[in-house]
Amino acid sequence: MQDTLAQIPGRIKELREILEISAIDLARDIGISLETYLQYESGEQDIPISALYKISARFGVDATVLLTGEDPRMDTASVCRAGEGVRIERFPGYEFSSLAYNFKDRTMEPLLVFLDGEKEPAAPVTHSGQEFNFVVKGVVTVTVGSRDYTLKAGDSIYFNAKLPHAQSAVEAPAQFITIIQE
Repeated sequence: MQDTLAQIPGRIKELREILEISAIDLARDIGISLETYLQYESGEQDIPISALYKISARFGVDATVLLTGEDPRMDTASVCRAGEGVRIERFPGYEFSSLAYNFKDRTMEPLLVFLDGEKEPAAPVTHSGQEFNFVVKGVVTVTVGSRDYTLKAGDSIYFNAKLPHAQSAVEAPAQFITIIQE
């Protein structure tokens, strides 16, 4: 199942309006400036996955609703076949595929991330909770705080996601599984 990043801002705006939440109130509630929020909602700026979680929590919906426009359906088990996750290009050179998008009330978010070493690496991000990265293919540098960790296929790292962190491909293409627990 594939989707485009361009549809997510429209879903957010539509839900915000249905729920009668002003843009300024939503920005305040998720801890960002109104200007940044409006850039997310207009599609001018990429929406970090952590902001998607905060917005979905504020709306009282699963993040899958924002990603796909549909509610997750499974509560016992959810299988995601190879190549069938909800794939989002967050920005050129950084795509992820949600591997558990159809499971209700997830307490963590497993994603398969695709990095293109030819593109500019992402700026560091922070979010609540913890994060686990497991390199599947290639070589990835994971920056946590001021320290860089070079990981090869089969290596993993678990870290405090409140620290600024980023991943970049050393050998491209690179893939890693990340599990984010808010």
